[in-house]
Amino acid sequence: MLDITRVAGKLTFGMAAFLSVLVALVSYRFVPVGVSEAMDFVAHNLENNALALYGHIAVAPVALALMPFQFMSGLRARRPGLHRWMGRGYVAAILVSGVAGFVLAFHTTAGPVATAGFAILAVIWLGTTACAFLFALKRQIDRHRRWMLRSAALTFAAVSLRLYLGIAMAFGADYDLTYVIVAWVSWVPNALLVEAYLLGRRRSRAATLLPAG
Repeated sequence: MLDITRVAGKLTFGMAAFLSVLVALVSYRFVPVGVSEAMDFVAHNLENNALALYGHIAVAPVALALMPFQFMSGLRARRPGLHRWMGRGYVAAILVSGVAGFVLAFHTTAGPVATAGFAILAVIWLGTTACAFLFALKRQIDRHRRWMLRSAALTFAAVSLRLYLGIAMAFGADYDLTYVIVAWVSWVPNALLVEAYLLGRRRSRAATLLPAG
């Protein structure tokens, strides 16, 4: 019998993985054409914050591209060493791009509301990833996986931001206002969905442990 829930889960993961890798690759469009041409909305950072800018736009895509592979159970089982090294690369990429993103948040031209959204995202992104890494070192695998899900939800904000901006622009929304909203909407729903999923899984496990009768 077809397990609809399992099929839907695999399709959702497949689409998320595809979008993550695609956005990561497209993010490097600044290499052939330059930042000013490819990302004019952040080009103002070239004058005084070039190090932070390149630390974010050049390194964050690495984390985004590596993220889906961390959740492939077959890869973990067959190549545990590769899984660990890719995980270290993911953590290192977030360390660099998260700190850079935090710095850039205070130089956005979108105003203080957007600054708060991006700065808080950077802090929580760094914190969840650090927890995932520390629990992996301690071999507390269940906790490691929970915190990796939280980290991944925030990494996926790079995809969410572009999707929401694209949809809003297609409907003729004001770019400046949309960008401020997306500074929050790109990651808060992702984080809440993961928490809802983890809560549901805990309740399901608790229910299976209850005595029958």
